[in-house]
Amino acid sequence: MPSFDVVSKVDWQEVRNAVDQANREITNRYDFKGSDSRVEQEQERLTVYADDEYKVGQARDILYAKMAKRGVDLECLVEHDAQQTAGGKARQEIAIRHGIDADSAKKIVKILKQSKLKLQTSIQGDQVRVSGKKRDDLQRAIEVIRDAGLGLPLQYLNFRD
Repeated sequence: MPSFDVVSKVDWQEVRNAVDQANREITNRYDFKGSDSRVEQEQERLTVYADDEYKVGQARDILYAKMAKRGVDLECLVEHDAQQTAGGKARQEIAIRHGIDADSAKKIVKILKQSKLKLQTSIQGDQVRVSGKKRDDLQRAIEVIRDAGLGLPLQYLNFRD
């Protein structure tokens, strides 16, 4: 029986490379000269440090441009509000979402059931397996999920006949 998996994965090596490139550009840019602006990565969280909120926004924009250029989907990033820290500095934390949480998986299953396609779905940890008798139904299922606009970066893997 044909099947595929719906997953939400992030290429951590590309994220690390984008952070390194952003830090290199920040240190070389004229408008950041003499400031303590940088981007740090800790596991699934990025922190942008700068002198004020405006420069935090500029550094974040550089980071996003580098991530987009390296093929990292920006929908996986969740921004938190910029905060003032001690010494008049500012910082902003950005969380990186990966994996499909239980609520989103239930939404995907519900959307596929409402589409009236002859499919079976099962939630397996942080992914959803979709199987059906016809390959065309599976391809329509991918279209239905894409059109739903869940706000998650989704990939469709292990398409098997």
